[in-house]
Amino acid sequence: MEEFKRQRRTGMIMIGLAMPVAVALWLAVDQLMPPILSMESLASREAFTLKCWCVAVLFTLVMGVEAVAHERLGSPAFDPLARFETRRLKVNERYLQNTLEQTVVFAAALFGLAAYCPTGSAMRAVVATTVVWVLARFAFWAGYHCSAAMRGLGAPGMALSMIVLVYVTARVAEEIAGRVGIVVLVAAFLGFEALLFWTTRRRDPEDSSHTG
Repeated sequence: MEEFKRQRRTGMIMIGLAMPVAVALWLAVDQLMPPILSMESLASREAFTLKCWCVAVLFTLVMGVEAVAHERLGSPAFDPLARFETRRLKVNERYLQNTLEQTVVFAAALFGLAAYCPTGSAMRAVVATTVVWVLARFAFWAGYHCSAAMRGLGAPGMALSMIVLVYVTARVAEEIAGRVGIVVLVAAFLGFEALLFWTTRRRDPEDSSHTG
């Protein structure tokens, strides 16, 4: 129990350190890079976003696949049924699974964001989001190899995807039902988040060992 508390405290510190860095980096890219040309049509913006997503997938998901493949090629883990696993292989596999899950969320956020960035200047937000998400994946991966708590360095990536999705949802809700729609949908999401915090706040980590 004490070890869990120590790890959680360290993880929260890592998240606290990573968040302002991620915000500063996002703002720097969004404000300092030149506007992207020929972004007047939705089709051109979505095509550019697809290119950004492809770059992100190459440098996060594909690199994870490669890392696991090389681990297996160079060890008895070549036969998955042999159940041979090193700590490095386990971390790489968990990074790969986590990145696969987050890539779906990131894609929805990125393409949705592009739909509401009508100018080349506004589209810099798509690039900034891509850069921060990719670097957050690297931070998660590197931190995880150091300790479970240090994977918290990658938390800004998921946080950014969620923030962008909430923004996109709010814009969609506004189109459907005006400000009332924004309040209803955003409140529903925040309510679910509050429910998750409430239902897990007293959970004993030792109990999770019996849940599989």
